[in-house]
Amino acid sequence: MLARRFLLGTALLVLAAPVVVTAQPAARTPGLWHRLLMRGSVVKVDPASLILCVGKADGAQAGQTLNVYRNKEHPHGPRGAPLFRRVEVGTVRIDSVIDDHFARATKVSGDVRTNDIVELRRSPG
Repeated sequence: MLARRFLLGTALLVLAAPVVVTAQPAARTPGLWHRLLMRGSVVKVDPASLILCVGKADGAQAGQTLNVYRNKEHPHGPRGAPLFRRVEVGTVRIDSVIDDHFARATKVSGDVRTNDIVELRRSPG
């Protein structure tokens, strides 16, 4: 009876361990979702400020100016798949870096919306 309980407990532990390990929050390092899908996006738009998904880990610094782009669909036709193109819709300036992943910014120009994409404006040369 004791051996049976031991085997049952071990089996439950083995089955539950991956669930417990994957359920832990990734507080210190960005996960796959952040690295591939969220990084560079406008996550919140308020009348006074914006929250961007760029932070210390991405090299964000207060005072930086970023171009803002939106993906717009360009229909290819009935036989082909739709194509998307990036359209510049404005600029923002980082006011403060919140943490490794987020920064607060102010709209400088254009029509900036949630889910738009920000990109650091590179100086020529």
